[in-house]
This record gives sequence, structure tokens and C-alpha cells, in this order.
Amino acid sequence: MGEIRCIGVLTSGGDSPGMNAAIRAVTRASIYNGIEVKGIVRGYKGLITGEVVSLKTQDVSNIVQRGGTILKTARSAEFQTGEGMQTAWQTMQREGIDALVVIGGNGSLSGAREFAGVYDFPVVGLPGTIDNDLYGTDVTIGYDTALNTIMEATDKIRDTASSHDRLFFIEVMGRDAGFLALDGAIAAGAEGAIIPEIATEVDQLADLIQNGFRKSKKSSIVLVAESEITGGAMGLAERVKTEYPQYDVRVTILGHIQRGGSPTANDRIVASRMGAAAVTALLDGQRNVMIGIENRQIVYVPFSKALHMDKEIDRDKLDIIKTLSI
Repeated sequence: MGEIRCIGVLTSGGDSPGMNAAIRAVTRASIYNGIEVKGIVRGYKGLITGEVVSLKTQDVSNIVQRGGTILKTARSAEFQTGEGMQTAWQTMQREGIDALVVIGGNGSLSGAREFAGVYDFPVVGLPGTIDNDLYGTDVTIGYDTALNTIMEATDKIRDTASSHDRLFFIEVMGRDAGFLALDGAIAAGAEGAIIPEIATEVDQLADLIQNGFRKSKKSSIVLVAESEITGGAMGLAERVKTEYPQYDVRVTILGHIQRGGSPTANDRIVASRMGAAAVTALLDGQRNVMIGIENRQIVYVPFSKALHMDKEIDRDKLDIIKTLSI
């Protein structure tokens, strides 16, 4: 592999607050090291259609505080085909891109790993997902902001819940992971969290109600991960109406509000550190790694680990919710 003269950067999959801070960091760390930077617009789709722009220092000014991604994002079924990947590779060759930084979640990094495997070039991933579900990093870009959004929304719902004798289910994102529901429940003082990780071990709804939650309260709030395994908030509400008709139940689905907003200080710092570290990793000859943060230190996590090992929840947090909800 020759010297890296030009780094491409793209955002892929669902957007997360802090992606712009990461783009800024990759751009400026590259320029600082004398490397050209090119932004790929609309993720892998943009690699196929040739939507590539040169990024200079001024192009990433005044974006650290913005949510979303200035490079846009899109899902691309075509990139998953051999023909699509070949077209993307031709774009990289035409643009003179020697290495790629991919900011996204599990699917985005899987695509990066496969692409780099076929065409043998350096790629580094940044964990950009609000779900916080990638192995090898304590936190992902966007998680803290989404968590704060959930906390603020739940605080507002509690104001109305306390005026009525009701059970509120608040559905949060996390199709396969309960991190947002679990930490959100603790932060907002909710009475319970229903998450996919333990859904096959215990009937979480029955456990909550039969173990006497609400015994000293007129209203209760339970955060629910959107997973099919948990049944989601709507599914659980239907169960309550059938199995526990004594409860007046209400559902709030927070949806895409969780993805938006100006990133918190923590997300800006995490994204900036990871973005700069991605450039350092490439200059050090690293490839097929995701940048993570463990115990506040930057780590390089092989894609094979980041993508195939499950990140475990802290089960002690379930006990904390139960203890503090009396």
C-alpha cells in the first residue's frame, strides 16, 4: 500500500447528532497532516453516483453544533451488489481517494469491511449510531444527545402523568439494544424499562406489575425499546388492556425526535476525538478497524470484533430501576 494522499469521508445509515463534528475532525486532522480530503455525499449511494466534493477547512466551519450530517446519508441496496461496489470503486479511483473513513452503525461498517476486503484499501470506521450497540466502545456518536432528548421528553410526560392515574409506555429507539431505554429510565426516574436483551428470559410486563410496581404511586412511566422482541409500546399496551384492565394505559412513541437536535458537549468531544483518531490510525497503517473509546482512551477495534460480538447491557442497572421505583 502506497502513501495516503487523499482520504474520503462519508456518513451512512441513520443520522446521529455529532456526525458533523466527526466530519469536521476528519477534515481538519487530514489537512493538518497535509492530506487532501473528499466528502462523499449520500453515503455509499453517492460513491456509486459520483457525488464527491473536495473539503477545505472553511467547508467544515460552523458545523460542530449542528445535528444531522452535512454530507447527507442514504441507504443503498445497489452497493450490496458486485456491480454497485465496482462502480463505487471506480469513483474512488477517479477521485484519487486512497483511504476511506465511514461514519455509521453496524450495517454501514459491515459494508465498509466488505468493500475494503474486495478492493484491498484502508478503511476506518467511526461508530455513528444513537443505539450505542457497537462492541468495543463505551459510547457511540449521538448516544448522549439522544439520551438527553429521551430524558427531557419523559420529564414532560411525567408532568401530565402525575395529573392522572395512568400507566404511560414511552417507546424509544433500539431495535436490538436496550441501552437508551435502560439509561433513559434511570435518568428520568421511570418505574421500569422493557428491553430486548432479557425479553426471552422473563415476561417483563408481568414481572413489573406482579412485583408490585406502582404500589405507592398513582401514575407510572415505563420506557420500552422499539424491538419486535419486546412487542413495542403498542403491543404492550394491548396486553395491559387484555390482561390488566384495571390500568388506564397511554402510549407515546418518541420516534425520530431522538435523532435530531444540536449534539451535547459530550457527543461533540467524542466525535472530535474519534474523527482525529481515524486519521491517525490511517497514517499508522491501520485498516479494517473501528475507532472506539474505552475507559476514556481511544482504542482500535477490529471490524471482526466490532461487528460480530454483542455489546452487553449492565444488568445492575435493571436492579437500580427496580430499587429506586418504589
